[in-house]
Amino acid sequence: MKINVIRLFALFSLLAIITFSCKSRKSKELKTVVETSVPEVQHETVEVPAVPAAPLTKAGVESKSAAKKEEQVNKEEKIIVQLPEVPREFRAAWIATVANINWPSKRNLTTQQQKEEAIRLLDMLKNNNFNAVIFQVRPSADALYDSKFEPWSYFLNGEIGKKPYPYYDPLEFWVEEAHKRGLELHVWLNPYRAHHTNGGTVTSESMAKKASDYVVRLNNGMYWFDPADIRTQDHAARVVNDIVTRYDIDGVHFDDYFYPYASYNGGSDFPDSKTWNAYKANGGQLSRGDWRRMHVNNFIERIYKEIKAEKPFVKFGLSPFGIWKPGYPAGITGSSQYDELYADAKLWLNKGWVDYFTPQLYWPIEPARQSFTSLLKWWESENTFGRHLWPGLNTVEVKAAHKPTEIVNQINATRTIVPKSPGAVHWSIAGLTKNAEMLSTIANGPYKEKSLVPKSPWLKANPLLAPTLLITPEQGKIFVKWLHQQPEQVRQYVVYAKYGDVWEWEIVENQISSKKFASSKNGKKLNTIAIKAVDRLGNESDYEAQIIK
Repeated sequence: MKINVIRLFALFSLLAIITFSCKSRKSKELKTVVETSVPEVQHETVEVPAVPAAPLTKAGVESKSAAKKEEQVNKEEKIIVQLPEVPREFRAAWIATVANINWPSKRNLTTQQQKEEAIRLLDMLKNNNFNAVIFQVRPSADALYDSKFEPWSYFLNGEIGKKPYPYYDPLEFWVEEAHKRGLELHVWLNPYRAHHTNGGTVTSESMAKKASDYVVRLNNGMYWFDPADIRTQDHAARVVNDIVTRYDIDGVHFDDYFYPYASYNGGSDFPDSKTWNAYKANGGQLSRGDWRRMHVNNFIERIYKEIKAEKPFVKFGLSPFGIWKPGYPAGITGSSQYDELYADAKLWLNKGWVDYFTPQLYWPIEPARQSFTSLLKWWESENTFGRHLWPGLNTVEVKAAHKPTEIVNQINATRTIVPKSPGAVHWSIAGLTKNAEMLSTIANGPYKEKSLVPKSPWLKANPLLAPTLLITPEQGKIFVKWLHQQPEQVRQYVVYAKYGDVWEWEIVENQISSKKFASSKNGKKLNTIAIKAVDRLGNESDYEAQIIK
């Protein structure tokens, strides 16, 4: 019995030594993965006999080999492919609501009829590979949306201040339907016009009455906010900020109406003696023209900065008259927006107070005195901040022997003169809807393929994650599905398919998440699928690709 107890004690002692030795080895192994910056802790050590490692069995060798293979597969999981470049070009059309020029076509349409008209216009743009719409929401201190600052527009239903019935918010509807079709939506506002001659009787609901202390009447019957009155600037800024804050828009857009054209007041000077005299009484030293330009300049800078403070991704665009001053460039003749509208548009471009600049270059390429190409080159030479330069084209009534050919030539010239960020805005959508030849010539020519909008690298955005691909063979076809961890950040996807050595691509809207591909085409087998996500600023994610076995 005593001998058995001694043997049992010896066995336990040996097990304790072996256990201590194993723990010591594990401690040394763990020490190798700790950062070298961690100080080594000193311990007293006990010398113990080394325990030899057990030899690997055949199953152990196979398991280790499989682990190495799996690690190698993980390293090669990212399929490296050379994807083709997708074209980038801004392709937009103005949709004017003032005087019911484009939409709604009449003031007595029902809510449903208004929606149907809007959808037809948006479908036309999408089907002909446009990617943006510039929609007029404030024609004359009124609103085609639910505003707490200004009344419902007369052009919506024939009465100032009357909301749609059955109720809907037209801007909310346009934004949602445009985005469904992969189209950007930019809101177009007239900052200073208070009432249009086609806007019905001036009523107590009109801003011409509510702001009568800083609104003036012109000889042609229009009413205009005084740009030099700080209340004008504060009110317009509130209107812009309200839209930017509440609606999921892609851009804010002003056109060429700053101080009115002289003809609006019968050739007489703008009636701003009240604010001008107050300025002089307070010691103002500027000339009247410089004083007027100063107020417009300050307003443009303010709007740009306030938009960026609220939503940095919302673009600010301006569409001034196409000529800054006669003689710029040499040989150019015509009106001077600098002297007549008190709009120093060159300064705004020079200062980078815009994200895109759309001078209304409504003349043909020839003759030289108002040449489309000469003016575009000059504006590009003034584009010191490298902003987007997307000229306005007179698609409705450009003076040319064959209008469709002229417009196509202008689109092609824009691509040559501004190759890094081509684009154009068509005045107006009526030039496309009412001229079948114009639409087909553009759609089958320069707009034959879809395009992404050009990137805006000065507008910062969070990096977009790559989508995940799921590929399943299905009855002789390949079914492809994709997922994204941040779907709210995605505006579009670009889906790529490689048949043989030839890549094909397609831009699809963000609500589309799957597509079927033929397993072969023209005798070439489908061998690779890839996909990228694109955010609202045109920035692409990294791609995800898979080989088709």
